[in-house]
Amino acid sequence: MGHGRKKKRTHAVPSQEEIEKIPKTLVVKSGSVGRSVGALVSDVRHVMEPNTASKLKERKTNKIKDYIAVSSQLGLTHLMLFSQTEAGTNLRIGRIPRGPTLYFRVNKYSLAKDCLKLQRTPHVSDAEYKTSPLIILNNFAGEEKGKELKLMTAMLQNMFPAINPSTMHLSDARRVVLFNYNEATGMVDFRHFTIVVKPVGVTKGVKRVIMAKNLPSLAGYDDISEYVLREAFASESDVEDGPENSVTLPQDYVGRGNTKNEQRAIRLLELGPRMELRLMKIEGGLCEGEILYHNYLHKTKSQLEKEARMRQIKLTRQARRRQEQEQNVERKKKVKSKKVNTARNEKTSDDDKNDDDDEYDSMSEADSDMAPNDNSDVESEAKIVLPKSTRPRASADDFGADEYKESDDEDEGARDAEMDDDEEDYAEEERKPAKRSKTSKSVAPKKVKPTKSKFASSKPAKSSKPSNKRK
Repeated sequence: MGHGRKKKRTHAVPSQEEIEKIPKTLVVKSGSVGRSVGALVSDVRHVMEPNTASKLKERKTNKIKDYIAVSSQLGLTHLMLFSQTEAGTNLRIGRIPRGPTLYFRVNKYSLAKDCLKLQRTPHVSDAEYKTSPLIILNNFAGEEKGKELKLMTAMLQNMFPAINPSTMHLSDARRVVLFNYNEATGMVDFRHFTIVVKPVGVTKGVKRVIMAKNLPSLAGYDDISEYVLREAFASESDVEDGPENSVTLPQDYVGRGNTKNEQRAIRLLELGPRMELRLMKIEGGLCEGEILYHNYLHKTKSQLEKEARMRQIKLTRQARRRQEQEQNVERKKKVKSKKVNTARNEKTSDDDKNDDDDEYDSMSEADSDMAPNDNSDVESEAKIVLPKSTRPRASADDFGADEYKESDDEDEGARDAEMDDDEEDYAEEERKPAKRSKTSKSVAPKKVKPTKSKFASSKPAKSSKPSNKRK
């Protein structure tokens, strides 16, 4: 059973400082754009790989402030913002977070798929996008071209990582981004190419044999010489690959047979997209601030001074407002902390008071249990009730009753005799028959009209008598 291939090549891991120095560009669209402009945004993201967010999904409601808020976390350094208006398609390239910002008008553009359709054998490979492209600036130098071109040159250079020829690996140079300034029209041409290395001094048929991974089919030839001689004519590409366009490889390069010290011709194949840009204006901040350059508007010195004064007044007001807001925030924090401290102190004082009350109650209960009960005997004696038989009776001598005893006895005897006479008279009247009166008539009782209660029902009550109607 075979074993897996052991990895012998070593890859130097970049340090944190080197990673932070690499510029990262965010390519987004703003507002509502068409389908073709959306495809152009995707192609430009593909060009800026691997130092960009190629799978970013932005919304129409996203603002520039949203991108600035996440730029520090993602390590973003530049912003490319595409937008579309009635006048045409616009491109803004700005330095995050404080500018400046270059405003371009996109006069013409072609998508990557359109560029590949023009080629007979289009070259497509995802391995080329694992490294950042090289940048070529053509026809930007010159003192007479103005300061706006110097600023544009610095901005475009800083969008791509710098290279060190002494430490750079040749295999990392796989793509090229070209910016060409046309003096006659004032346009900036944008192109995107891939680097192709081909052998020099051989015919097209031999190139195919050397460069192809699989050998071509020779079934239609009687001899190998027919294949070589048939492809012996020189094409335009063969003329371009002459000795004056050949180089000696200082290192091993990607591809079959591209080893060190070999003679190879360097060619560029376009990947797309293409853009034709015109610089419209330059602002000092990120999509705001002082207008440093304008292609159409030219202001006098007094107008520029007035704008500078107004801008300074605006900045002063903003600084004052910011200072007031900070003071208000500090004041609110102090008030809030003071309220919290007072509430905490009140809570602690209530807790201490409750603890003191509990201690006082417990101490009072303990004192009442331990103190002698002196009045307990007095209260028990006061609550004792003696029976009637044992109650002490007052003597007659104490009230002087002996003087009136004889008169009381005489009065009681007289009262008893009167009561006996009354009882005899009452018994005789009971034994006599009762006499009937001639004039006595039976008097019917008066009908009493019932009073109507306020709670009684207004409807008449139903009669309880059965009805005579036949069922």
